[in-house]
Amino acid sequence: MTNTTRHTSENGLTLVLGGTGKTGHRVVERLEALDVPVRMGSRSASPAFDWTDQTTWAPVLRDVEKVYLSYYPDLAAPGAPEAIEAFTAKAAEAGVRRVVLLSGRGEDEARHCEEIVQASGLEWTVVRASWFAQNFSEDYLLAPVLEGEVVLPAGDVPEPFVDADDIADVAVAALTGDGHTGEVYEVTGPRALTFAEAVAEIGQAAGRTIAFVPVAVDDYAAALKEHGLPDDLIGFLSYLFGTVLDGRNARPADGVRRALGREPRDFADYARQAAATGIWTS
Repeated sequence: MTNTTRHTSENGLTLVLGGTGKTGHRVVERLEALDVPVRMGSRSASPAFDWTDQTTWAPVLRDVEKVYLSYYPDLAAPGAPEAIEAFTAKAAEAGVRRVVLLSGRGEDEARHCEEIVQASGLEWTVVRASWFAQNFSEDYLLAPVLEGEVVLPAGDVPEPFVDADDIADVAVAALTGDGHTGEVYEVTGPRALTFAEAVAEIGQAAGRTIAFVPVAVDDYAAALKEHGLPDDLIGFLSYLFGTVLDGRNARPADGVRRALGREPRDFADYARQAAATGIWTS
C-alpha cells in the first residue's frame, strides 16, 4: 500500500505509528475500510518514521489530525518517557488534535508515559492492554509453539490475554468516534489463564501436543541471549515475566465493553481461528 491513502471522509488524516506491527496494521486496515485517510508511520514507509531520529517526525506529522501512538519497543523501555514527551509536543505544534496511546497494563513506566500524553494539551484516549494473545502466533512465541515446547518463566499466575483485534477495534473507535476523549480503557480478554493453560488451549485447537516448561527468569534470559536476541528485548521480557506477571493484572477488565458495547473475544476463539490458518502446523 502507499504511505498515504486519501479517501472521502469526515475524518482528517490519521497517522498510525507502528503501522506494520500487531495492532498497527489492524488499525490501518480498519481505518481504510472506513475510508479514513491513513499515513503509516514506520521505518519502511515514505516518509520514514524512526523513534530514534527526531528529524523524521515533522514530515510524518504534516497535515495530520489524529495519531495512533504505539511506541517501539515498549513504553517500559529506557528513554520512552522522553520520546513520548518530545513527540507529543511536536504533534501539538503540528496541529494534531487527537492522540490514542497504546499502553501496557500494570507497567509503572507506561503509566508515566500516559501522564505525559494526558498533560500534552491534546485530546487523548489511553488503550491500556494486557498480554497479547497474538504473541503466540505473530511474535516470539510462535517458534516454541511450532517446536512443541514453550519454555517461559511463568508459573501459576493467570493473565487475561487480550486479542489484538479487540485492541484495534477500541483504538479505531477512539480515533473516529466521539465520547472517548479522556477515557482510559483497560482492555483484556474475558477470562484469565495461566500460560500453561493458554498453551494447552493452543495445542487442543491445533490438534497437537505442546508442552509447557516453567523456568527461572535468569535461566530464561540466558537462553534468549544464547539464541541471539537483542539485549533490549531480553531486558523487556525479563521485566515483564519477573515484575509485571506477579498477579497485578490477573483480574479481567471492562475496557472493551465500555468502549464498544460488546464482550471481548475469548482466548479459545483466538486459538481456533489462528489454528485454522495453519500457522501452528507449518
